[in-house]
Amino acid sequence: MNLTGVFAPIPTPFDSDHRVDTARLRAALARWVTTPLTGFVVLGSNGEAVLLDDDEADSVVAAARESVPPGRPLIAGAGRESTRAAVEAAKRAADLGADAVLVRTPAFFKSQMTTDAFVRHYTAVADASPVPVLLYNFTALTGVNLLPAAVSRLAAHPNIAGMKESGGDVAQIAELVSGTPDGFSVLAGSSSTFYAALCIGAAGGILALGCVVPEACVRLYQLAKAGRHDQARALQEQIAPLARLLGSAYGVPGLKAALQLVGCDVGLPRPPLMPVPDAALMALREALGSFEEVARYA
Repeated sequence: MNLTGVFAPIPTPFDSDHRVDTARLRAALARWVTTPLTGFVVLGSNGEAVLLDDDEADSVVAAARESVPPGRPLIAGAGRESTRAAVEAAKRAADLGADAVLVRTPAFFKSQMTTDAFVRHYTAVADASPVPVLLYNFTALTGVNLLPAAVSRLAAHPNIAGMKESGGDVAQIAELVSGTPDGFSVLAGSSSTFYAALCIGAAGGILALGCVVPEACVRLYQLAKAGRHDQARALQEQIAPLARLLGSAYGVPGLKAALQLVGCDVGLPRPPLMPVPDAALMALREALGSFEEVARYA
């Protein structure tokens, strides 16, 4: 399975009654599969996975698998607070056609989430999962940090293929890359530091920005890997304003609003998340204006 390049962590569409809308999901994926993205992630943070029950999550994986052609990796989020639930989620995702599972760190009992606890958790999931496991660290949301020491131990497991590191700490990303084998893929989760992550060895990224301007994200990856650093830095500067809006400023509601602006209807966020205010729409529209691909897709 190819774990290099740019993956889109796609949002979960909901209808006007806040129910999962698989018809909208299929329509959005029909658009995304025409882009140069490597593959797709469902049920991640941008997929509002923590707001879905298991039946809803399974329907998302099934609909996505029907829409994503063979050869384009489909990764499904299988993070749960208990090890047992994560194992069961990974098995269900595999049965429904996911090529790999992305497992976020448990975080409710924060003070107990030590390196040894994480190693035990992920080892149990990887032992039981029928498909490869990707670790998922997003400290800004979870409040816990999957440290390089834990990742180095877990990278030796034959069924742990890589990780998504969503923090912008480039020093930690460098330590993750240097402390893991060549076959282990460290994927950046922050568009704001994507170029820097690539320069220190990241294999690619799982980027919310890839849902909105996939060609720009893939182009940045290609430029960095080809050593065309002046052009890559210029493109990183171009994407920076939009990356900030989709990241720390407005998050998932911002992503869904941006997609609506470019003609991709994925509905509104599920409560308790709220739609972005009008001021955010104005800022998003302005940031999107610098991308030629937006005019083509809209």
